[in-house]
Amino acid sequence: MQRFARWPRIFCTLLIQVGLLISPIGKAASNTASAPVMLANVYHEGVELDEYWVSEKYDGVRGYWDGEKLLTRSGATIHPPAWFTAHWPKTPMDGELWAGRGKFEVASATIRQEPADDTAWRRIRFMVFDLPAHPGTFDERIPALNLLMTQLDVPWVQAVKQYKVADDAALKAQLNRVIKNGGEGLILHRGASLYRAIRSDDLLKFKPYEDTEARVVAHLPGKGKYTGMMGALLVEMPDGTRFRLGTGFTDEQRRHPPAVGSQVTYRYRGTTSTGKPRFASFLRVRE
Repeated sequence: MQRFARWPRIFCTLLIQVGLLISPIGKAASNTASAPVMLANVYHEGVELDEYWVSEKYDGVRGYWDGEKLLTRSGATIHPPAWFTAHWPKTPMDGELWAGRGKFEVASATIRQEPADDTAWRRIRFMVFDLPAHPGTFDERIPALNLLMTQLDVPWVQAVKQYKVADDAALKAQLNRVIKNGGEGLILHRGASLYRAIRSDDLLKFKPYEDTEARVVAHLPGKGKYTGMMGALLVEMPDGTRFRLGTGFTDEQRRHPPAVGSQVTYRYRGTTSTGKPRFASFLRVRE
């Protein structure tokens, strides 16, 4: 940079504009491990619903097709059977690897297994909800995505259905229908939004409960019918708050509980005056 300082300032400016001087920020961004996916905030009252498209929130594993390989949200490479991604386009696709309503564990186990279980992958569908590299708004990306799915024409890759709702009452009625049929919730996507790999109100999740993660600190022994098994997990929230997580486990999970130090996802309904989650229930071990 000392050598550049001796050059006329205007020449240095031109070099920067044409990209011959490399920004440290740009270099750091290229080394990021996570897939560049759009993240959702929680739905809240007062949202202008006429600005949003609505779709079902699929309870699967986030999948990001970068045009060559399939990645998880954290950037790890997924290794499906070769036929699963054969003939997929070079166009990046964002979606959910889904085994059906209420079958998150099936999807998760299938995706983690190596070598890939061909029979298990026959039950997986890639539910595509966006085109990250498309330069247009979501209003414009929806028809482009539907056209891409028509051209690809394979049954295990499908475009997520997007629709509009008239008002808050209609939105809540649709949520109730999805939950009654075993679904997880709804996603709202602002029609005027560009694809940005950040968390914002351009994308909102609407569920009958909230969920988040905590770290397992200890296994607490069970009593009564759970004698000899794990009765509850002592977990710690990111702010250091600890609480007992004792519901939502199968007997098998109580016999073989999540490891100390692992991250678990739990659902809850609001918080107490001390900041602890109310009605917390175990969902899964976070991958």
